[in-house]
Amino acid sequence: MPEGPEIRRAADNVEQQLAGEPLDAVWFAFEALKPHAASLIGRRVERVDTRGKAMLTRFDDGRVLYSHNQLYGVWKLHPAGAPPDTGRSLRVRLEAGDRAASLYSASDVSLWHSATINEHPFLARLGPDLLSEDVSADAVAGRLQEARFARRGLGGLLLDQGFVAGLGNYLRSEILFFSRLHYKRHPHSLEDDERARLAHYVVELTWRTYRQAGITNTPEWVDKAKRQGEKRAQWRFAVFDREGLGCHCCQTPIVRTMVGSRRLYFCPVCQPSGA
Repeated sequence: MPEGPEIRRAADNVEQQLAGEPLDAVWFAFEALKPHAASLIGRRVERVDTRGKAMLTRFDDGRVLYSHNQLYGVWKLHPAGAPPDTGRSLRVRLEAGDRAASLYSASDVSLWHSATINEHPFLARLGPDLLSEDVSADAVAGRLQEARFARRGLGGLLLDQGFVAGLGNYLRSEILFFSRLHYKRHPHSLEDDERARLAHYVVELTWRTYRQAGITNTPEWVDKAKRQGEKRAQWRFAVFDREGLGCHCCQTPIVRTMVGSRRLYFCPVCQPSGA
C-alpha cells in the first residue's frame, strides 16, 4: 500500500492537473455520488491535500471528495477525452479544460462538506498528518509520552495511524534504523535524547521521502549501493528490503523479521535490543 509521501505526491499531481479551470465533466461510478456530478460542473478544484493515506479534493463551494486508494487504487492523469488504456475499473473522472484526472480501482470514495469532513470515520481516528499539517518534532515527542502510546512497542506503534498519520511499513524500518532504536523498545523506556532523535526522524524521514520521490537513504549511501550493483528497490532504503546486505554503518548483515504481520528490517548491531 502506498504510504503518506506517495499519496501526498499524487495529491500534488492531481492538484496541478486540475486546479484553476472550472470542471467541464464529472463522472462517478458510485450510485450514491452520481446525483452530485452535475452540480460540480463549473466548480473549481481549489486544492488537493492529504490526511495519512486518504486524499481530499477540495472544491470552491466547500465540498470535499474523500478517496482512499487502499491497496489497488490509483489516480491517472491524462488529456480530457483521451482516457488511458487500462483494464482497471474507473471510479471517478474529473475534467477541467483540456486536462483530466481519473481514479481507478479504489472502493472508498465519498463526498463531504469541509465543515464535516473530519467526522469521516477514518479521518476521525487519525493522528496528525506530517505533510499537510504543521507538526514539529517536539509535538511528536510529546505524543510519545502520552499514556495511550508510551507503553507500546515501537515496531507496532509506528504503524498506528492514530499516532501519526501516513507512516507505513518501509518508513517504520527506516525511522527506527536512523534513530538507532530496536523495534521492541517502548517510548516510556527511552532516554530524552533517544525520544528526541526518534521524533526528529519521524518528521525528517517523512519529508525526505516526499521530497526525494520515495528515497529515504542518504546520498552517500545511495552512491555506495549503486557502485555495489544494488537495484533501486534496495539502494533507495537504508535497511528496508536489504536482508543479508551489509549495514551502511557497520557492515553487519541486515535482518528481516515480522512485526504486526508486516516485514521489518533492522541492523542488530546499530539497533541493539537492550533497554
